[in-house]
Amino acid sequence: MAKVWLSHVDMEETIKNQDEEIIEYTFHAGQENARNLLIIGHGLTGNKDRPFVVALAEAVAAEGLPVLRFSFSGNGGSGGDFRQSTISKEVDDLKAVLSAADASGYRVIYAGHSMGGAVGVLAAASDERIKLLISLAGMVNTQAFYEREFGEVTPDSGCMWEEASCPLSSTFKDDLESIITTAPKASEVKVPWLLVHGTEDDVVPIEDSQEIFAHANEPKKLVEIPGANHVFSDDGEKPMIDAVIDWIGNSLR
Repeated sequence: MAKVWLSHVDMEETIKNQDEEIIEYTFHAGQENARNLLIIGHGLTGNKDRPFVVALAEAVAAEGLPVLRFSFSGNGGSGGDFRQSTISKEVDDLKAVLSAADASGYRVIYAGHSMGGAVGVLAAASDERIKLLISLAGMVNTQAFYEREFGEVTPDSGCMWEEASCPLSSTFKDDLESIITTAPKASEVKVPWLLVHGTEDDVVPIEDSQEIFAHANEPKKLVEIPGANHVFSDDGEKPMIDAVIDWIGNSLR
């Protein structure tokens, strides 16, 4: 991977998690000498190159804010085994990326989509390096999600949503069932928090965001996008991007 420069501060060429697995990332330069950095984490079975993730990164960078989007271990071009990709492990992946950003002198804004949103809540509740938090269709009730989406699939035999490249593991099942819900962690998040959710999300219901929003500390904001689905496709993309850009701009004033 080519060496990148973050506002004249050299970030590590290679980012590795605690298991020494390489974390694939793409950096979008913003204004020179910018000190804030948006880090974007994707959702389950996704990667850093999901269309709406790329669109968000490009739009934010065009406003002058540097962006780093990455693939959690076991996903995309990152090292690791997809069967070991759990929320708990992805929290450690995110912390590895935070360490690299911190070494470059950045103040981090983290935006997580779906399962990456659950990762963000757990990380922000315990890691002060996240200064602003954004949840995009964030998963909250993890046990209910598993039962709803994969309850009839046999772990270590079947696949997620019939995708052969996404085997369903008992490791994943056990992790989601042990977490149960991230809602109790909301009160431990002490930073400004934006939640964005589509009203037509049929993967993570909008009620997840409404529930955790009720437990969150101020300052907080919940933006509900009429008609938007889980990945903010079509007419849902621009409102999601606008909500993120407007909120970041107001929060950094």
